[in-house]
Amino acid sequence: MNSRPLLNWPLLPVPDAHGRLGWPTLERSIRDAIRIILSTRPGEQLMRPSFGGGLENMLHEPNTLATRRAMRELVQTALERHERRIVLDAVEVHEVQGEPSQVRVEVAYRVARTGAPVQLAVNVALQG
Repeated sequence: MNSRPLLNWPLLPVPDAHGRLGWPTLERSIRDAIRIILSTRPGEQLMRPSFGGGLENMLHEPNTLATRRAMRELVQTALERHERRIVLDAVEVHEVQGEPSQVRVEVAYRVARTGAPVQLAVNVALQG
């Protein structure tokens, strides 16, 4: 008998003990998609050259008001373009107190189908 684990495509769902497939909720799916959009550089995804928020391109920028405004515009534009399941309410980019090389990106949105308000925040490292 072969003791090696079976190899599967990592994106396929695995049934639970009762044979049911677990799918993410709408809210979880949207949250995951937003994180993917924000962490993907435009041009990084094949066949979708404009996909992504481009926050990675800001890593070596100084933590200034101009940089934070540019980040806010990048996030807002990317989410409006690539995540149609939300109604974007606000995007804010703030300094992290005591961490000069960190900024906090806060996104407030509503799920378009249900109207449920959601907030998501990620920290991004900058030059400082």
